[in-house]
This record gives sequence, structure tokens and C-alpha cells, in this order.
Amino acid sequence: MAVVEQDEQGTRVRFVRHLKHPVEKVWAALTENDKLKQWFSELRVEDLREGGVISFDMQDGTYEKFEILELKPLSVLEYTWAEDRVRFELYPEPQGCRLVLIETIVQVTDHTPKDIAGWDVCLDVIEALLDGRAIASRKDIWEGKYEIYRERFAELRQG
Repeated sequence: MAVVEQDEQGTRVRFVRHLKHPVEKVWAALTENDKLKQWFSELRVEDLREGGVISFDMQDGTYEKFEILELKPLSVLEYTWAEDRVRFELYPEPQGCRLVLIETIVQVTDHTPKDIAGWDVCLDVIEALLDGRAIASRKDIWEGKYEIYRERFAELRQG
């Protein structure tokens, strides 16, 4: 589960996964469209460079364009996510690599726990794909995670 932190600059949600795969293989899952679509079918890298674009298929014939803010091959990929930011960091480890995902959220809404549960499931799927395993039901996994994040964000709002 993610760690959620709030301060005057907003909310940060941080996921950490230790994967038994080299940085190169995980980086490919994040940046190569044939691999990206396996864990997040709506995302597509249009131009992989700082200032480049990642598009999100809204499933209604329209696309949202996200700007790549930082790109360090095999290390950092950060892009806008509407008014928020999503950042992937990769760190080599003796048995593979550490994948860190940080979403910086300007304003928490009722939809935020849904998005965070979605990212959590995406990370599960990335790991399963790299391991050669199948995920039985993303929806069932998401529903369980959503309930936990919904409660966590409700507690944060109550202060």
C-alpha cells in the first residue's frame, strides 16, 4: 500500500516496489508502448523526451495530453497528470530494482482514492507481467484497495 503525506504544498502518494528484474526491463515496461498497454491500455508514449507527450485515451474519442517534465533514461520518468504529477524512479538493487511511484496531487477529491487504487493495481500488474504471472481479476483487486484508500483519504480530510 502507498504512503500518503500531506503538507501546505499538497498531497504526495508514494509507492515502493522491489522487483526481481533489471532496471532495463522495468524501464521498458514504463516507456515502450507495446509493454505499457499491457498494464495501462489508455496510456501511450507519443514523444519520449523532456517536453514530450504521453497521451491518455479518454475512451470517448478524445485524448488528454500529459507533458513529460523530467526524463533520465533508466532512472526517472515524470509527467503531468492533469494538474497533478506522476513520477517513476528506478534504482538498481542486487536482486533487481526498486520502483518508486510518486503522485503529487494538488487537490484531493472524492475520485482520488479511485486513482490511487488504480495505480496500486497497475504496479501489481507490472510486477506480474515481468514475473510471467497472470492477474486473475484487476477489478476485484482494485475494489479491495479502493476501500482501504477511501478510508485513508477520509481520515486525512478529517485531520
